[in-house]
Order: sequence, then structure tokens, then C-alpha cells
Amino acid sequence: MKIANIASSEITDRETFRRRREILRASVAAGLTGFVGGALPGGALAAFEAGLGEDEELTSKETATTYNNFYELGTDKGDPSRYANRLRTEPWSVTVDGECAKGGTFSLEDILAPHAIEERIYRLRCVEAWSMVIPWQGLPLADLLKRFEPTGNAKYVAFETVVQDDLPGVRKRVLEWPYREGLRMDEAMNPLSLIATGMYDEAVLPNQNGAPLRLVVPWKYGFKSIKSIVRISFVEEQPPTSWNLSAPHEYGFFSNVNPEVSHPRWSQAKERRLAGDKSGIAALFSPKIDTRPFNGYADEVAELYAGMDLARDF
Repeated sequence: MKIANIASSEITDRETFRRRREILRASVAAGLTGFVGGALPGGALAAFEAGLGEDEELTSKETATTYNNFYELGTDKGDPSRYANRLRTEPWSVTVDGECAKGGTFSLEDILAPHAIEERIYRLRCVEAWSMVIPWQGLPLADLLKRFEPTGNAKYVAFETVVQDDLPGVRKRVLEWPYREGLRMDEAMNPLSLIATGMYDEAVLPNQNGAPLRLVVPWKYGFKSIKSIVRISFVEEQPPTSWNLSAPHEYGFFSNVNPEVSHPRWSQAKERRLAGDKSGIAALFSPKIDTRPFNGYADEVAELYAGMDLARDF
């Protein structure tokens, strides 16, 4: 896998990291995912390879925080930012259970304390055929899961989003709550899988983007990157997931980005990139670009699905 293949000369100190806009622009041009925000031995900050092309421009922070899907906060793209203040994120705890040796209920501080915070610039491809390029801050999912010592019976990891009865989308019951998602263990342990804790120049995620903890799995459609996580369960059987339960013929368990497999109601061969300052509405008039298998991360993840029929196991 082509991960963390970065020379020591490319490691950047925290002061440089603070010059966000210059560093982000440079990292896109250089094809880097970003920089670790937590101190490593000697104060070093590690970098990761992104696989981004030189012509791939960051989505603006304004667009990424105002054009969202977060159905607990409403079904319109502007609803999550409009109702973000209704999501209560303090105090926050996460329950870890199932096939693991060290489960329990942990405060947000306990979850984050042992980990250095990294920055990764990833493409985000929505199943609705639009996409963004977003700089996330967070920690590798694998590092978090290893702390709980999953047993050999743990074949999958399942996640649940918080349920607060006064949230507008929860009141409307547009889906069966809580929102649920899951990954096979080898997917969860892949170095690209990230638990995001912040984005752009914010150390804390905006509520509309899934505060305080969300999953980011960049080779899958965006709905797999579950927001506002309150439960992590290690399980032996494939767990139910919300969109698969709602419409199994439209949304599979794996939901890897695949331009060759159309959604029943639209093609997935192309996407509209919400780049720079383009809003979702402006992007409707921008030219489409080709969608790549696994959202451009095939070199890192395709081997996870060797021998599978990705048209059938979508």
C-alpha cells in the first residue's frame, strides 16, 4: 500500500502547520494528505500521501459546512447548518461493546487523549454524484479500535449516531433511528479509514459535519461516513446499516465508489465537483468529471475486495 511513504525532509513543524491556507494549497499540489496536528517524538509532524492530482482544488470551507447531508438535522442541503445548534455535543460519550476485551463507556476526552491528531486531505464522493475535497483532522480508525482489543470473533465493526428527540429530522422519522453503519474489520483497519475530529482550520468539527466524532472512509460513498458517533460495536455478523435497510436495492452494505455500477435512478460514471467557492447550486452548472473506481484510492484498497463481484456485492 502507498501510505506514509514520506521522507523525513517532508515532515513539518507545528508553526508551519498553523499557516493553514498556504500549507493546504501546497499539500494538494504535492499530492499529500496533510500533517499530523499532535506532537510525535521530537515534536515531529508526519505526512501522508493523498493521491490528489495537481488540478484538484480544495472545496471552500463555506461550501463544505453549508451543503450537507445529515438527516437528523433535516433533509435539505441547508438544514444541517441551519439547525446545527440543536445538536448537543457536550458532554459526549461513546459506548464500545461486543467482541472485544476492553469495552466500556468512554468520555470524548478518554477517546482522544492517547492519540496524535493528523490531517488528511481526502476526496468525498456523495452517492448523489457530487463531490468535494476536504481537509480533515482526526486519528486513524485502526489506532482507536486496537485500544479495545477486538477478539478473533470480531469480523465487522458497527457504528451508531446519537439520537436526540428534538432534532428536526428525528421528529420526522425520515429513516429508522438511530442511524447505523458498519465496516468489515479489514476495511476498518485500513490506514485510510479516519475518525475525524475537526476540519479546515477548526480543531473541533462543526455540528453539521458530524461533531464531535465522525467516520471518514474516502473510497466509499459519503453516507458510509457516519456522523456524531455514540456507539462502536465489534460483531461477528454483518451489521444492518440504515440506507441498506431503507432501500436495499439502491444502497449496498459495501457502497464502494464504482463508476461502472449505476444507482437505479442515475449513473455513477461522472460527478460534479464542488471545488473552490462553488456552492452546491453553482456546481449544478459546472462540467462533470469522471468518477474513478474507489474514488481514486484503488491502489490502497482494491486488494480488500479481491475475488468479489463488485457489481453484485455493491
